[in-house]
Amino acid sequence: MSLDYENDGIFHEKLIEEVLSQYPDKFGKRRRKHLSIAKPAGEDEVAGEVQQLTECDVKSNIKSVPGVMTIRGCAYAGSKGVVWGPVKDMVHISHGPVGCGQYSWSQRRNYYIGNTGIDTFVTMQFTSDFQERDIVFGGDKKLDKVINEINELFPLANGVTIQSECPIGLIGDDIEAVAKKKAKESGKTVVPVRCEGFRGVSQSLGHHIANDAIRDWVFDKKEIEWEAGPYDVNVIGDYNIGGDAWASRILLEEMGLRVVGNWSGDATLADIERAPKAKLNLIHCYRSMNYICRHMEEKYGIAWMEYNFFGPSQIEASLRKIAKHFGPEIEAKAEAVIAKYRPLVDAVIARFKPRLAGKTVMLYVGGLRPRHVINAYEDLGMEIVGTGYEFGHNDDYQRTGHYVKKGTLIYDDVTGYELEKFVEKVRPDLVGSGVKEKYPVQKMGIPFRQMHSWDYSGPYHGYDGFAIFARDMDLAINNPVWDLFDAPWLKPESLAVAAE
Repeated sequence: MSLDYENDGIFHEKLIEEVLSQYPDKFGKRRRKHLSIAKPAGEDEVAGEVQQLTECDVKSNIKSVPGVMTIRGCAYAGSKGVVWGPVKDMVHISHGPVGCGQYSWSQRRNYYIGNTGIDTFVTMQFTSDFQERDIVFGGDKKLDKVINEINELFPLANGVTIQSECPIGLIGDDIEAVAKKKAKESGKTVVPVRCEGFRGVSQSLGHHIANDAIRDWVFDKKEIEWEAGPYDVNVIGDYNIGGDAWASRILLEEMGLRVVGNWSGDATLADIERAPKAKLNLIHCYRSMNYICRHMEEKYGIAWMEYNFFGPSQIEASLRKIAKHFGPEIEAKAEAVIAKYRPLVDAVIARFKPRLAGKTVMLYVGGLRPRHVINAYEDLGMEIVGTGYEFGHNDDYQRTGHYVKKGTLIYDDVTGYELEKFVEKVRPDLVGSGVKEKYPVQKMGIPFRQMHSWDYSGPYHGYDGFAIFARDMDLAINNPVWDLFDAPWLKPESLAVAAE
């Protein structure tokens, strides 16, 4: 099936109005700006083909209203949980009460190579464990002591980051002074990150703050012994969830490039320190790491480009786009890589497309996924009928217009009520969202995939990842469990009485 702009678009518009009618007028008027459908926006020529563009004109990056069950996280989550946490050879201190550190402990499946507790620390939790007296008298001395203990217990740790929780900003702890003092004493990198959870409107500001901390406390602080090559690239914004960064690295190296470092899945501090010597920054998660890419372009003259390794159509387009930057030699190797994996792609599509073609999908995720995974579904003959971001900005929605079809339902920072009603009325064949949405959707009798961390599967990047992606979507949608029960309101009356 194909999304019908005239019919489905009108249905989605009416659905939005129906949902908004349940709100008080003032709140409904406010939420109306965040809900829309993708509308026609002209044409563009891409790779010699004319493509129809859409626009996703919704309000975004605005504070959520208390009480509406937003699915967003905080600035601390954006810094510690996303950007800094996967850097494996540094210890990341959750500076404040124990709760935030406990909640962020090893939840994103950022795979890494190393010996945990010896030279890698991603799945360990470190906290200054604030108590009442620390709130009253300050925690600088306690932080100083914590860093001393870390340096004594874990001598192979190459540095420390201080991830501030909310109380730190409220009581005014001078973490910058502590960081300078401990760096001078130990000779190691110590990075203070002002990512208190109350800052900004979502985890997005935490990404920005973490990027700025790299700029201010890591770059140009040491003499880097690294012999740069003509084909050096940084992979930016890939957190190696389920092994994604490894899958991407295989393709880039097969086409003749040298990956200087992955940011920040399976990354070391050295990966980040030598980043300014690369020739090109390849950014996967634009929302979380575009800030540092723009800085490196301005200061070091390093070009950057966004790429997409979800699904064969986008993998091929991205490989060719990357290769074009380096010239004929790399372009030829890219074509060889594409040809090498085409039999695998053909086999995956031949097996799974007949089982998935025509199935509809609704997405609601963070970062890049609400747009980047769209073509991977379409490669399998599936249709995206709704998508939106937890913490997207206006430029994210502009980019989404290059992926979605006219009439697609678009929702920003969707409330729990809105998402439930959209799913209930649209009745897609699959919903891809986060763990908080997983079980309510399944209770509605609709298959679900957790698309923040691949529902404990993966990788989904690259050609090998596409095979896993296709298998997982088939397992979700065509699982026989959905035929083993009926909703209570669909049961024959006799069965309903018997059930009582």
